Amino acid sequence: MSDVETVVEAREHDATIASVVRRAMGGVPWSKARELCESGRVTVNGVKAMDSAARVTQGAVVVIRPTAPKKRGGVLDPEALVYVDREIVVVNKPAATLTIPYDDGDRDTLVDQTRALLRRMEKGKREAYDPELGVVHRLDKDTTGVMMFTRSLAAKRHLSQQFRDHSIERRYLALVQGKARDATHDTTLVRDRGDGLRGSWGKFRGAIGEPPEDAQRAVTHVRVLEELEGATLIECKLETGRQHQIRIHLAEAYTMLIGEPVYKREFYATPIAAPRVMLHAFSLGFVHPRTEEEVYFEKDPPDDFVEVYERLKHP
Repeated sequence: MSDVETVVEAREHDATIASVVRRAMGGVPWSKARELCESGRVTVNGVKAMDSAARVTQGAVVVIRPTAPKKRGGVLDPEALVYVDREIVVVNKPAATLTIPYDDGDRDTLVDQTRALLRRMEKGKREAYDPELGVVHRLDKDTTGVMMFTRSLAAKRHLSQQFRDHSIERRYLALVQGKARDATHDTTLVRDRGDGLRGSWGKFRGAIGEPPEDAQRAVTHVRVLEELEGATLIECKLETGRQHQIRIHLAEAYTMLIGEPVYKREFYATPIAAPRVMLHAFSLGFVHPRTEEEVYFEKDPPDDFVEVYERLKHP
């Protein structure tokens, strides 16, 4: 395998990044192709592509730098720290990062990285403060954007109650395939809609009897922001925060999120390629647990989101 920087254009539409890297590097083992991606040594159109299973469009420029420094794991990039005090910490979550461990072997999660950064920042200070971070909400692994952790038990109780009261403001930007419409999706989500996937009760198969006891009401408000080439830029405002809520509601409305890897069985059009699911939590608002003041935090979407948006805006 060459140590020289390699620049190639993807030959096929919707190919995985790992397959492009493997071919470009002369047929290296799949494990090596994946390792190059996961170590931060591959970019697609100038953006680090650490998810080796993500898809690229034909003609995308892929750069492989085998000897580049590995991405440092374990510590959150200081630029991703949005706000911190003794009660809360707000961060701008990157893609390809779990919020918390999902399986026993999961390491380097967002909560781990954030705790490591805070420890480094506060090391040696007279009033160093290093409690366990409290988790009051989550973002999916490939969803980017603003989220928070709590730094005291009182803050966790206060903010958990705000989530139960549905008073937290959460707004997302999303790129969906097809022509979306302003709508409110108010459904009951179940763990298994009948084919092993989460979904809305009665959407996949006709509802018989009552929904299971663990079913949960889910409400998503959708607002169209801009019509694009074969796609739509929308805003999603959450009234509730169920697992995969936005992804499910959009797929059931036949406006699948671009890059959606799971909820796409009823979507028959050729998928628009993207490096990940095109969903970004751009705004978070809540009542601060100590000051009782309303606070709001916003972050623009990352480069990979903007690249897909620009490609659809200027085809």
